[in-house]
Amino acid sequence: MADDAIAAANSVLRDKGYAERDLAVHPGLRGKALLKGNKLVSPFSDDGELVLRVVRELVPAEAELGHRMLRPADLRAQL
Repeated sequence: MADDAIAAANSVLRDKGYAERDLAVHPGLRGKALLKGNKLVSPFSDDGELVLRVVRELVPAEAELGHRMLRPADLRAQL
């Protein structure tokens, strides 16, 4: 299930205009998913379904984000 959430999250990120180096979801330790990249101050790690929700609902399109950086604490505060 986590692999499906990771693949879906990466598809959403591509649709939002992100290159993999800028923002992508990777498998993490103990079944977690890890959102990381150049547009994120530090990695965001949680359950795959929650990371997918964050990507769908809280990560703006790359064009909207521009030169700003995302902060995991800001993403968690919006959940």
